[in-house]
Amino acid sequence: MELDRDLCSLQEARNLVRAARKAQEALKDFTQEQVDKIIDLMREAGEANAARLAMMAVSETGMGNYEDKCFKNYFASRTLYDFIKPMKTVGIIREDREQKLWEIAEPVGVIAGIIPTTNPTSTVIYKAMIALKARNAIVFSPHPSAVRCTNEAAKIMHQAAVAAGAPEGVIGCILNVSMGATNELMKHPSIAMILATGGSALVKAAYSSGKPALGVGPGNVPAFVERSADLAKAAEYIIMGKTFDNGTICASEQAIVAEECIADDLINHLKRFGAHFLDPEEVTKVSKVVMLGNGGVNPKVVGKDPKFIAQLAGISIPDRTRCLVAPLSGVGPQWPLSYEKLTTVLGFYRVADWHEGCERSFQLLEAGGVGHSLAIHCNNEEVIREFALKKPVNRILVNTPAAMGGVGATTGLAPSFTLGCGTWAGSSVSENVTPQHLLNIKRVAWHLGIPERKLVEPMKVNQTQAQAQAPQVDAQLVQEIIKQVMQHLNGMKC
Repeated sequence: MELDRDLCSLQEARNLVRAARKAQEALKDFTQEQVDKIIDLMREAGEANAARLAMMAVSETGMGNYEDKCFKNYFASRTLYDFIKPMKTVGIIREDREQKLWEIAEPVGVIAGIIPTTNPTSTVIYKAMIALKARNAIVFSPHPSAVRCTNEAAKIMHQAAVAAGAPEGVIGCILNVSMGATNELMKHPSIAMILATGGSALVKAAYSSGKPALGVGPGNVPAFVERSADLAKAAEYIIMGKTFDNGTICASEQAIVAEECIADDLINHLKRFGAHFLDPEEVTKVSKVVMLGNGGVNPKVVGKDPKFIAQLAGISIPDRTRCLVAPLSGVGPQWPLSYEKLTTVLGFYRVADWHEGCERSFQLLEAGGVGHSLAIHCNNEEVIREFALKKPVNRILVNTPAAMGGVGATTGLAPSFTLGCGTWAGSSVSENVTPQHLLNIKRVAWHLGIPERKLVEPMKVNQTQAQAQAPQVDAQLVQEIIKQVMQHLNGMKC
């Protein structure tokens, strides 16, 4: 009997989880040396296939560009490996002799990895490596628009892991993708944790599954440029960050907020690096094709270059244009381009000073990026401190391209493609996710001694206090009660 496609996808998800569960039972007993050998070969396979996977991703999804996706795959392989290589994830990972405390790492179990269409191969490499570094098996659910390249990335990682000694089935990926299969994966009894990267609805579903989940929110990242900034460098980095892989990274800049006193100079520098400023009529046309009525971005323009967007909007732009910039005067539905745009379009705001810039940045974050990231180009440490202390974001990225700074490519942040947004955005983690987030930590604690207790003096009560505290009897009330009882008893006689 032939099964319907949706039933096939459900069964496939169950089979993959079953195999992953069996593999994880074996993997949990591996030594640190065995784990590190596996991760090294996975790194090698990711690097060797970075270009091929990049080409597959661009061809299948139509998003981003080949060169930057090559970099993403390499970053998820080599840079991530260098960061996690020294991590202890097996056995006793920390001893505190003074406090007589041991910390022992244990895997969480089988992980469900939800993969976005914007980063379909690099996210697989990254999640597979951090999962196995922590001795967890992982099963991926691809985006329907990126099934082939996501499966190929998972296959490459699996083959490398098994070649290094990992058990078969330790990395799986759904081929017959459906929403039912994704839900089955997330809610399966053998899934211990969900690692979700994708749209808000999907991340919400992960948190609603009843399983521990690490998810991330959207990033409507403001880039504030203060008067003390190196304007040429700020312009270069903003365009570099926004256009990296055609704006598909959630940490990429979404709007420039510039102090009025330096705005014109900044605009000249931005134009020099490929920014095309739209006139009011063009802003309206671009808004209609880039944004949907509900405030979401049009999937047709995600990860597209300015030429594609201009043709769709029916406007003309110079050939060397790398990014479209829309001057805006407010935030909200009246200004659709004030929301997150995972493409090569930026908003632009003028503000009187850094105080107003701080407020405008807050409005942009409230419109859809709270908890995520904020870029600031500034050489005044006092202003940077004010932004850092007052803005509801977990990454303040100073004088760096936000897209690369947020994932840890140009900053000291942990290399990651899952950027936690904290409770401000309904996320359970506020930092870049690493293998440390995929471990259970047992603690062995020795007796340190009995805490000293201050002697307690017995309570002294004098006679006056005792009488005052004793219950007072109302003799007249007692006589009245007796009288009423006797009358009641007399009335009951025959």
